[in-house]
Amino acid sequence: MDGPLAGQVGIVTGGGKGLGRAFALDLAAAGATVVVNNRNRQVDADGRGPADHVVDEIRAAGGTAVAEHSDVADADAAQAIFDAALGVAGHVDFLVANAAVSNPAMFHKSTPEAFDTVTRINISGSAHLTMLCSAHMRAQSAGRIVLIASTAGLYGEPTASAYTASKGALIALGRAIAVEGQARNVLTNVVLPYATTQMTDTGMHAQYRDIMTPEAVAPVVTALVDPASTLNGQVIVSAAGAIRVASTVEFGAVPLPAGHVSPEQLGALIARSREAEPREFPEALSAFLDLAGEITRDRTVPA
Repeated sequence: MDGPLAGQVGIVTGGGKGLGRAFALDLAAAGATVVVNNRNRQVDADGRGPADHVVDEIRAAGGTAVAEHSDVADADAAQAIFDAALGVAGHVDFLVANAAVSNPAMFHKSTPEAFDTVTRINISGSAHLTMLCSAHMRAQSAGRIVLIASTAGLYGEPTASAYTASKGALIALGRAIAVEGQARNVLTNVVLPYATTQMTDTGMHAQYRDIMTPEAVAPVVTALVDPASTLNGQVIVSAAGAIRVASTVEFGAVPLPAGHVSPEQLGALIARSREAEPREFPEALSAFLDLAGEITRDRTVPA
């Protein structure tokens, strides 16, 4: 199939339903060969799972796709998924790490086992495959990675502590590997979607349900994996055919008084810090150097 991604081979994890399905269909429509990964938790009478049905849709539309059924939580899944993609044409050009679960619970009512189940899928499941793809892409001096996170990872979400922690970790991971990959033309971005899916259906506000489609987010992902894209390290919120950029910022440095600091004093200092213009930084060292420079500007610092 012709399109801007013709000749490109890539992976979509969790590609059998919801957002992953929409990503896979849009990528294939743009000409890519898509390895659609989804575990076979539910199968039809013929033993075929969600990934198989998405592949059928892609092929019916004239595209090319391969189904892959590993559970990203398994220790050997990353290698199996990567090998399936590499076997298509000997190269892997993009990865959309989308597979995730939520498993809502109040933090104090959760268990270590339940918490670890979520983080094993959402963090390790994405990170292990991203690691393999990143090494391969660096060797070929080209590649595009999109991590699918959530605004829960920016702001927190009550009753979803494990999900929140995992998605926050993906945002930080994406920013780190974006810096690492820039010089090798391996670019990484993070997308934070709002969409009505099986995971979000019960919590989606009724008045927004119909416009918050997975299909409205998919073009953003397709644009980010395009080899012509130079975007890197972006955190993009996307919903209902629109985007807005998110960022982590720091405000002004305010000196602490000598000795004991009361809660009231600390509150006043926080308010003063927020009066300064917010600042963005590409990575942690830049933030440290900026802070160190600000707090020592009027001090004599030993050489």
